[in-house]
Amino acid sequence: MNKEHKPIIRVENLTVAFGDFKAVDGISFSVERGEIFGFLGANGAGKTTTIRCICGLLNPTQGVVEVDGKDVSSSTLVLKPHIGYMSQKFTLYPDLTVRENLVFAGSLYGLTRAQIKTRAAELMQFIGLTQHLDEPVKLLSGGVKQVVALAATLLHNPDLIFLDEPTAGTSPATRADFWRLIRTLAQNGKTIFVTTHYMDEAEYCGRIVLMERGKIIAAGTPQALKKQFFPQPPVELLFKRPEQARVRAELKARNIASAQMFGDALRAEVQDAARFDKYTRQNQAIFDVHPAQPTLEDVFLKAVCGREGK
Repeated sequence: MNKEHKPIIRVENLTVAFGDFKAVDGISFSVERGEIFGFLGANGAGKTTTIRCICGLLNPTQGVVEVDGKDVSSSTLVLKPHIGYMSQKFTLYPDLTVRENLVFAGSLYGLTRAQIKTRAAELMQFIGLTQHLDEPVKLLSGGVKQVVALAATLLHNPDLIFLDEPTAGTSPATRADFWRLIRTLAQNGKTIFVTTHYMDEAEYCGRIVLMERGKIIAAGTPQALKKQFFPQPPVELLFKRPEQARVRAELKARNIASAQMFGDALRAEVQDAARFDKYTRQNQAIFDVHPAQPTLEDVFLKAVCGREGK
């Protein structure tokens, strides 16, 4: 098989235990070259631990981890130049300028001063922050700091880029800008492995894995997962008065539908269409019922609830 057709990451039966606690519990998956791969789950699901194993920063208790066809445990130094890792904790030096931080980051990868100067200029132009090169990092906004951290991650031009919750704590506008950069990187041939607990961001990923308590609970493309968990699209109920809780309880008690609060609406999976139609027409508190598109947050909640019910 040609290198281009082999997955750039292969994880098989990965387990990471700390004493009796399994942070990662026997997971297996692969990542294709050039894709945006989403690794999703709530805080504590095992996402960061898995990334640390793939990057060679943590030895697994059990299992196989390969990057570019090489066993990570014995090839960390060989793979290091090809991997970029942006951790969820901000790692730049606040008292140094953006330029000084980039020079330091480049020196860690053995780049020359000339290479760093050229590459830093290219990256700051790419991310649109050339005006901040000589500003101390501590004076930048949170969103700009994250983008500068991305530039430092990309300085040595890695093929495989790990972004561990890169938009945590940033504004919606900053998140949107950051994801535009991510999509551009993927279009330029980079493989992006991103973790996030923002389910709306997962819509940008080609494939995703959902993690919960160290285990994979679902995997596939966003559209495939929506079809898997919602073969019949849900509906939304809107109310004249805030009576979602009562209606939700009635729908469940009568086995008409399962429903969840969704802002001012109630999102329901209909189990008995005829009885549901009759109930909604007779309930004076409901003023509108319309089809709804399931979100990945819906998928995650259903996948988690399904596991908890077992």
